[in-house]
Amino acid sequence: MDSDHLIRNFKALIESGKDGPMARFGLGKAYLDGGDPAAAARELERAVAMNPAWSAAWKMLGKARGQASDRAGAALAWKQGIEAATAKGDRQASKEMEVFLRRIEREIASSNS
Repeated sequence: MDSDHLIRNFKALIESGKDGPMARFGLGKAYLDGGDPAAAARELERAVAMNPAWSAAWKMLGKARGQASDRAGAALAWKQGIEAATAKGDRQASKEMEVFLRRIEREIASSNS
């Protein structure tokens, strides 16, 4: 299924009153897969606002912000995601975001020098 079709489906789901973090996550991922990281970030921000403990949504938000050239925003999302993952004992998600965070922090440092 192509991303445009998924976007339409998730929007219809949300408009039908079935809004929630899973729908926003799905819509955000569809936007990201479709090449619109700014729209993806907006939807993923809604997902984490609805469920701040969802580490996968934080991880995807960091990815979307990074692809939208918002390095500081990506770093912040991953820091919050690491906290969420650690709180639930999701060590794998925490480790992945730690790697992404170190990488983007190096990019930020090299662009500032």
